[in-house]
Amino acid sequence: MTATGARRIVITGMGPVSGIGTGITDFSAALRLGKSGTGPIRSFDTTGFLRTSAGEVDGFRPENIVRRIDPGQWGRSAQFAAAAARLAATDAGDVDLSGERTAVVMGTTSGEIVQVEEMARRWHEDGWGLPDHDVARRVPASRVALAAARELGAEGEVMTLGTACAAGNYALGYACDLINAGEADAAVAGGADSVARFIHAGFHRLGALAADSSRPFDRDRDGIITAEGGVALVLETLESARARGARIYAEILGYGMTCDAEHPVAPDEDSIARCIRTAHERAGVTPGQVDYICAHGTGTKANDLVESNAVRAVFGAAPPPMSSIKSMLGHAMGAAAGLGAVACALSIHEGFLPPTVNHRTPDPELAGIDPVPNASRTADVRVAQNNGFAFGGNNAIVLLGRVT
Repeated sequence: MTATGARRIVITGMGPVSGIGTGITDFSAALRLGKSGTGPIRSFDTTGFLRTSAGEVDGFRPENIVRRIDPGQWGRSAQFAAAAARLAATDAGDVDLSGERTAVVMGTTSGEIVQVEEMARRWHEDGWGLPDHDVARRVPASRVALAAARELGAEGEVMTLGTACAAGNYALGYACDLINAGEADAAVAGGADSVARFIHAGFHRLGALAADSSRPFDRDRDGIITAEGGVALVLETLESARARGARIYAEILGYGMTCDAEHPVAPDEDSIARCIRTAHERAGVTPGQVDYICAHGTGTKANDLVESNAVRAVFGAAPPPMSSIKSMLGHAMGAAAGLGAVACALSIHEGFLPPTVNHRTPDPELAGIDPVPNASRTADVRVAQNNGFAFGGNNAIVLLGRVT
């Protein structure tokens, strides 16, 4: 079911760093259990905020994971990216990803916004002047992908994509394109972002934050929970994976992208439906072959309804099960779609559907949507669809399949 003319590209290593677990073993177990990774914010003073929950990676110690970089020289998002890359490389069998034939592509929403906040704080307290050199050096968002590349010794193309909450899927698509074009033999793709006062305040002002927990697809859902983390997936051709006897989680069958440019923050149903159809066409699959959808599923009234309408427009009145792991993780921004890709690969490889937790009351407007409420489910998943949508109308969907 691979698109005509494309090389078969597979996932052989995955490295999640998240509030529900770091490393593929802990992350998979947490998905099965429906573990919650959200709680009171600890990384900044929440005085004055009405909504004070987030999905933070408590106890993150990059020095216990990375081997090459000095974590002190990098911002928190870059640390997440580097740690995720190292975990993914180890999970892939400690494959050598150094050199010019390995590309690194990372997505982000806010880059090193925590460093920007630190610069602003110092200016506010000390007055205008030259910024602190060490803080300023950590600011560029390009360092998110660079940290992962430095950690692996990768010297091929290094790219940070700032397409917000769909950026992880954009990264996967671009990484596949590099391998298909012969510009790389392998690629590490994913995303990273950090919880920050600035981002939390922005969603707070939009009225988009949940009071206590994220409840995607629930009748009484009331918003997102901001979150953080990093994720990396090792991609290589099926031929190379088989030649080295690698464990293969799943194949990337294809992807689709649309940009509706209709509204800065509101999703567009027709554009999302077109994105789904494009992804199916490029992956060589039909709606009836999709067994599971990892939803964008933010937990806002508008987003979940629009996503459900778009899915029903393509799949009909009874789509495949569609759950949201953001109910457990919170919304990890630039890492969100990459973590969704990990969930899809695990659903295929391990035969289960991650749940949508915190689900209390079905929404009559979402009739036909099966959110896999509250408990994971054993399932034979051959094809999984990973949805990723973002502000600015950036939509990206990746299809994954079982290797046969």
